[in-house]
Amino acid sequence: MMGRPWAIAWLRAALVLVCVVALDQWSKRAIEHSIVPGEEHGLLPGVQLVDTRNHGVAFGFLPGNHLGVTILISLAILALLAYFARHATQPLMWLPTGMLAGGALGNILDRLRHGSVTDFVKLPLGWPPFNLADASITLGILILFVLIDRSRHATK
Repeated sequence: MMGRPWAIAWLRAALVLVCVVALDQWSKRAIEHSIVPGEEHGLLPGVQLVDTRNHGVAFGFLPGNHLGVTILISLAILALLAYFARHATQPLMWLPTGMLAGGALGNILDRLRHGSVTDFVKLPLGWPPFNLADASITLGILILFVLIDRSRHATK
């Protein structure tokens, strides 16, 4: 039987997902309408805004392999949702779940619409450009690992 805490956790994860997708899509459209591809606009020292297209997964991995990217993303989302279904009531587990699913969905929407993902944050030292969906996925993974590690130490 699904209890109230379980339902609230799913609702929170969905809310985070919606927020991530909305901010991601809005930021990408803002960049596409304000920066010409190839231009760089300074945001902060060492941080540039650019308009680039990424045909791979986060940070340009697996470029041009649309079927492989789709399968990889689908498997990762299924594994995440299965894990969340078993651990939804663990404190804060809804946060990385919403961040990861929202980031994945934000980039999937770009792939469906453009065949590629809009990346726009460029850091120094040759780091590949990324977007808010990529940042949400990266932070979501870090938070998920911290939560898993914390729960393992709490059970010892």
